[in-house]
Amino acid sequence: MQKIRIPMNSFQYGEVSDSLIMRTDTAIYAGSAQRVENFLVMAEGSVKKRFGLRYAASYNLTYDASNPNKSHLTHFIYDDNEQYVVSIEHQKLRFFRLVNSTTTSLVDTVTADTSNAALPFDQDYLSQITTAQYGDVLFVCHPLFAPRVITRTSLTNFDVSTFTFDSRADGKQIYQPYNSFQNQAVTLDPSKVSGDGATLTTSVAYWDLTGSATNGNYTSSKHVGVTIRYHESDIEIVSVQSATQATGNIVSPLEVRLAVIDPLRTTAGSALVEVTHIAHGFAGGEAITIVGATAIGGINTSNINGARTISSTIIDDNTYTYTAGGDASSAVDGGGNVKIGTHAPTRGWSEQSYSAKRGYPAAITFHENRLVFGGTLAEPDTLWMSKIGQFFNFDVGAADDIDAIFLTAATGEVNEIRYLVSNRDLQVFTASNELYVPTYLNQAITPTNAQIRKQTPFGAEFVEPVSIDGATIFVQHGGKSIREYLYTDTEDAYTATSVSTLSSHLIDNPASMAVVHGGFELPDSYAFFVRVGGEAAIFSSNRAEKRASWTRVTTKGRFAGVVALRNRLFVNVYDEYNKLQLCEFSGDVGLDMYLFKAVSNNLVDVSDLYTNTQVVDVVVTNGTVESHLGSFTVNSANKVDLTAYAGHGFTHAYVGKKFTAKIVTNPIDVNAASGPQTGNVRGVSSVILDLKNARSLKVNGRTFSSLSGFNGKKEVRVLGYSRDPQITIEQTDPLPLQVNGLIAELII
Repeated sequence: MQKIRIPMNSFQYGEVSDSLIMRTDTAIYAGSAQRVENFLVMAEGSVKKRFGLRYAASYNLTYDASNPNKSHLTHFIYDDNEQYVVSIEHQKLRFFRLVNSTTTSLVDTVTADTSNAALPFDQDYLSQITTAQYGDVLFVCHPLFAPRVITRTSLTNFDVSTFTFDSRADGKQIYQPYNSFQNQAVTLDPSKVSGDGATLTTSVAYWDLTGSATNGNYTSSKHVGVTIRYHESDIEIVSVQSATQATGNIVSPLEVRLAVIDPLRTTAGSALVEVTHIAHGFAGGEAITIVGATAIGGINTSNINGARTISSTIIDDNTYTYTAGGDASSAVDGGGNVKIGTHAPTRGWSEQSYSAKRGYPAAITFHENRLVFGGTLAEPDTLWMSKIGQFFNFDVGAADDIDAIFLTAATGEVNEIRYLVSNRDLQVFTASNELYVPTYLNQAITPTNAQIRKQTPFGAEFVEPVSIDGATIFVQHGGKSIREYLYTDTEDAYTATSVSTLSSHLIDNPASMAVVHGGFELPDSYAFFVRVGGEAAIFSSNRAEKRASWTRVTTKGRFAGVVALRNRLFVNVYDEYNKLQLCEFSGDVGLDMYLFKAVSNNLVDVSDLYTNTQVVDVVVTNGTVESHLGSFTVNSANKVDLTAYAGHGFTHAYVGKKFTAKIVTNPIDVNAASGPQTGNVRGVSSVILDLKNARSLKVNGRTFSSLSGFNGKKEVRVLGYSRDPQITIEQTDPLPLQVNGLIAELII
């Protein structure tokens, strides 16, 4: 019989999957455990019992297994003193203000927008909502409704309105994106050049016929309210009569500015003027009006401009002729900035990109002082960037540096854009690939240099990516892996390395995630993941040491969402009574859904959350010392009676639900002279634990309750033999515990 001391100097890799059970030769095996529950991995490799969950607010919502996603959490941060948790629910918004470190208050509930219309949020698709904030405004996007603008009007009030694009000063043109959804050979024929009630005829079936016709009109058509861009003029659709005919109001006279300057050409001794008009779409004999042309070839302005008729013979797709009011004296090119006034059939028309017909942006962010939209149902792989500093103006103009930018990810397949992240570059996460819009030599993105580059082929699930330590972590399409999207100078490209390979069992099918930077009163960054089934996990990393650490998080109930506000982390939790509560990870006390209350006449009022007959645990404090009094039943007045402990000098109490913190080591093994002992019967005679601020714990079922903030090494005798001997460290009391490492004495 031989005794060998096996050091486990840290738990820096957290909980790993059973697939590592035979890798006793690796450093990861020695620095991890089979189960790490309700602990945080510290930067130095020790594990500290997680903080409790402070009750913040109730929703008055009950768990429904068929649709548990009743609240999508996001944040609204104006400054350090004005921060809000925003709950997006079915046709409702709730705003919880962080009053101070211990108080979170519901300050506003909104159920209608400024036009008194119901909010478009539906609980069936809350998980696909994306948001972006700038100053006092929060933008909300989803492909099934027009973007909404949430505006903070005071400390306790918010308004909701529909995103509205800027328009020209005279109101004649809307600065929004347009696209030619029709085949380029399809023509649009307006019945007149100005006014309301213009008949718009397409050469093939085009108009939406949703619903049934009433008096010959499809008033429920998804094209109703849509703006058509006829060259540079806008026409608003007011009704649809058939698949080829609609009625519209002409917002601005139908004029076409020709694409080139000086597009006219004269021939000496002839009244015939040749016009360069790219993709004009005209037929011979159509009526036009020449506008703004200067005198040319001896023909004065009154004779070169005005109502004209295109010659019966069209030269080609880009050129035609008309007869001027006089013969030219010379053959020259000229005319200046010419416009053609016409309502003739043309291929030069398009439709607004965002509508009930075409869908709305799925993704949103701010990047380089531009508002960026990404992906609609009809244009899933397109990016739209506003003009610099003008977030409601998407006018491409003359492609100057400040003008709007439209980009399509032409990567050989349709990349459905799901999320946009402003980081080192503009990062684009799609259903099938990870892309980015590069910034060159620290120069701003402009219409002339903007491009989309494909990087990695994994795709993103419907969980919003978050930034951590210079990288962006995202859930791979399918929900089986968490990847770190990171630019490396050595590769001059982005990589997407999995950080969940060793702990994949903890992150299967994530529903939401958030990152706290320097949170939990600790200097490190942590990512919190909530799974669809209500389980949760915490991730931390040390890239320099190539370390990724995962631990599991449990509570009495189930997690239902998470959001971070800088260094504060809030979660939605269905408690053990199936009621949805908003809680904050806060306080070095091992209680969940806890209330911190003053003790008055030996009574603690818990009516904020708990009612008669419910069982709670109580930790009391006099400001410096905390003691666990045990479990209590709430009385008929919704109070906890501490009369039995009168005279003990405590002033306040934490009242909530205790949780278990547990570490189960990997099987204790060693490579002896005869080889690995895996599968052989062996025993553990003792364990030396290195502890910090330990108040109570169990080791392999043996209880140590007399610890009082113990710091140092504690030896525990452990007897028994097994083919896979393990050490279980457990704490059920709501008190602090930190385990730095251990040494096990193995008998073989």
